[in-house]
Amino acid sequence: MPRRRRPEKREIEPDYKYSSKVVAKFINSVMKRGKKSTAQSLVYEAMEIIEKRTKERGIDVFEKALDNVKPQLAVKPRRVGGATYQVPIEVPEKRQVTLAFRWILQFARARGDHGFASKLASELIAASQ
Repeated sequence: MPRRRRPEKREIEPDYKYSSKVVAKFINSVMKRGKKSTAQSLVYEAMEIIEKRTKERGIDVFEKALDNVKPQLAVKPRRVGGATYQVPIEVPEKRQVTLAFRWILQFARARGDHGFASKLASELIAASQ
């Protein structure tokens, strides 16, 4: 961690298919070992599977799932005297998105379907409902 100032945040480029920064960040979260093209193809294939199954646009189902999964509050331990209390605090927007990505991917990887794109599509459909 730098001592003098915080480094400025890098601006992320939107993805080429949906022109969405959120989808681009999700692709980066799916990516393992620097294989971005593989992660892109998996996410786009999952969106196509969603469109076939639900007859809705894949990006709409993705955004709805993200809104349903985002946490609004979190508890933080607060020490008052000799006792520790769990105090609810609001979660910042950036943290909400990060946690939602993490949880969706965690449960998608644990699913029993065959192929990651199918697992991801099933999890996004379930989360959107």
